[in-house]
Amino acid sequence: MNPCTLGEGDVALELSGENLTLLPERALFWNDRRILFVADPHFGKAATFRAGGIPVPSGTTGDALERLTSAVTRTNATTLVFLGDLLHAKAGRSKSMFDALLRWRDTKTEVELVLVRGNHDRSAGDPPAELGIRCENSPNVMPPFVLAHHPIADERGYVLAGHVHPGVRLYGAGRQRVRLPCFVFSSEVGTLPAFGDFTGFADADPSDDAEVYAIADGCVIKAEKPRSKTPRGFET
Repeated sequence: MNPCTLGEGDVALELSGENLTLLPERALFWNDRRILFVADPHFGKAATFRAGGIPVPSGTTGDALERLTSAVTRTNATTLVFLGDLLHAKAGRSKSMFDALLRWRDTKTEVELVLVRGNHDRSAGDPPAELGIRCENSPNVMPPFVLAHHPIADERGYVLAGHVHPGVRLYGAGRQRVRLPCFVFSSEVGTLPAFGDFTGFADADPSDDAEVYAIADGCVIKAEKPRSKTPRGFET
């Protein structure tokens, strides 16, 4: 993997002989195939909490769709693949959420949409047919990659996955620290950050050979393991 900076905020990677681009929109773009990958949107999660009587902010679906529009437009992607957990739960299948998705879909009718089902999709159910999303089981082989939800190595190819919502704690001078979503690339598996805004993080604890890229202020930045002992932290 040989990263090099592209446009403002983007980072390029060569992975399994293919040219990819990491986007600050929390998405991964396969340049030659014009395929955009995102993981774990969890649309309807906030609505699920509200249905259970827990007051949480609204507007997360709209914010996520704005980022999705930005990523699709900037890359001119012809295919958009969701690596699992498109929907959060049956309780979150609200009319307002689906209306927002349908309005977005009407602006991107030329883009093929594919869902590689995750664990939440099995319980929440497939999206409405009107969204025109082709649903596939995980893992799904797209050489040289294996598209999956769970980040588990597969002998058939390099795995692109989500599920764990990776995040890193970045430490700077003066004891500053911040927790950010990130991409994690090991020798066999690449894990994408959660695309949804209301998903939380799991601290990334990558193997020694892994590369970690955090997303901050509209940029993708490489995170380095600290030279001093900083538990589960990274430096920029």
